[in-house]
Amino acid sequence: MRPKSQIVNLPVYQPGKPIEDVKRELGLDEVIKLASNENPYGPSPKVREAILKEMENLSIYPDGGAVELTADLADFLGVNTDQIIFGCGSDEIIALIARAFFVPGDETIMADQTFSVYKSNSDIEGAVSIEVPLADGKHDLDAMLAKVSDRTKIIWICNPNNPTGTILSEQEMTAFLDKVPADVMVILDEAYCEFVTDPSYPNGLQFLEKYPNVVVLRTFSKIYGLASLRIGYGVARPEIIKLINKVREPFNTTRAAQAAAKAALKDQEHVSNCRKANAAGIVQIQEAFDRLGLKYFPAHGNFIMVDVGKPGAEVFDSLLRKGIIVRAGHSKYPTFIRVSVGTEEQNKAFIHALEQVLNEEKAHA
Repeated sequence: MRPKSQIVNLPVYQPGKPIEDVKRELGLDEVIKLASNENPYGPSPKVREAILKEMENLSIYPDGGAVELTADLADFLGVNTDQIIFGCGSDEIIALIARAFFVPGDETIMADQTFSVYKSNSDIEGAVSIEVPLADGKHDLDAMLAKVSDRTKIIWICNPNNPTGTILSEQEMTAFLDKVPADVMVILDEAYCEFVTDPSYPNGLQFLEKYPNVVVLRTFSKIYGLASLRIGYGVARPEIIKLINKVREPFNTTRAAQAAAKAALKDQEHVSNCRKANAAGIVQIQEAFDRLGLKYFPAHGNFIMVDVGKPGAEVFDSLLRKGIIVRAGHSKYPTFIRVSVGTEEQNKAFIHALEQVLNEEKAHA
């Protein structure tokens, strides 16, 4: 059996290492996972109530069109119901967009250090991925525009960017969109938008009216705390949503996920509290980095990317042995690690462990 030629050498996505694996492999009783940008405070209590009610309906297929959730979300966002599509996380929306619009030989533009799923799904569909280096951890929008050709189909923008955590301002995005050809789709991934407190950061939905080629992606996995339920969404002009819907599998989101998302959406006080706690956590960690003399990218999501001054993979391994899971292995940033913002106590444990690791390295130098 022969697979598509473009997937033979396709790397498999590597998620953050599970807590259970680390405990078993290293014989640890306590492990803190700060690797997958999860919400350490979990979802709203209202979500738990909604899921328990759905236990009675496990034998019944979900609403394939997520009609009630779509209506609630449309009202919350101020858009029409025919502008929304749901997926098994926003990852699935990325895959559906690639499936719906790419034919082999199309070109697609993205940053060289960004969410890897853009490239993997483009590769699967036979599109040519053009990766543009970041500039100081940010998307280099002028350089991306310079790569646009008559074969360009889609440009991917992650704002805030994962893994660097940097943002593009409303002014920067508007100037960029003004120059993008109307027949080139711009996918604006805002998975971490609810964490941002910087006033220059734009609400991507504001671009939809003026720029028909924009698609905004968001998720309930991050600040809403529903990562295990896998539910995200895309917002765009109705004609684009209709095309994406044609390649969507039926029943791609579960009853529990839909019920949880409806409940989570109604508890904006919980969202606000999580945003405030995350902002305080960023300050807590950045102050420690400043004290240790470590450079880092400005953080606007719920994670920070920091230069530890030595191979990030080695620091990752040393932290792992102390029961702290982070992320490393970014090809263009070999001396960096990415740490998710945890609770105050989790952040303290990470900072203490990092200090120990760096001091141990100095002692052996």
